[in-house]
Order: sequence, then C-alpha cells, then structure tokens
Amino acid sequence: MWYFAWILGVSMAVLLAIVNTMICDAQACSAEQEKDRS
Repeated sequence: MWYFAWILGVSMAVLLAIVNTMICDAQACSAEQEKDRS
C-alpha cells in the first residue's frame, strides 16, 4: 500500500504547485492593473 501514499503525495504536491502558480499569477496581474490605473 506504500504506492497509494506515494501517488497521493505526488498528486498533492502537483496540485499545490498549480495552485501556487495561479495565486502568484493573479497577484502579478492585480498589481499590473493597479499600476495601469494610476
């Protein structure tokens, strides 16, 4: 059953990386829009 935990861990790490990238991109986009407004 170790493979189940391994696959679960890898999939959670990939999911975390994707969410982190999306949050970073959203923050950069928000900062760029604020800069354009002023």
